[in-house]
Amino acid sequence: MWKEENNTLSRSFEFKNFIEAFAFMTKVAFLAEKANHHPDWSNVYNKVSISLNTHDAGNTVTEKDRKLAEAIDKVYGQ
Repeated sequence: MWKEENNTLSRSFEFKNFIEAFAFMTKVAFLAEKANHHPDWSNVYNKVSISLNTHDAGNTVTEKDRKLAEAIDKVYGQ
């Protein structure tokens, strides 16, 4: 589940291995580029942590973040 606090929407994802985590990040990268909305994220082996906020709106959570989070959830569900 996404957690909203400190003007950030964040969630961590876990995969079987590094390759699955990296494949997920690649899919998310295409979504983010298409939306022109890029996450702050990190990857350590099979875990990916993503934080979203809208810089143009003063680093707050906006509908743009919620839409990207929903799209990321769909990728994770595949």
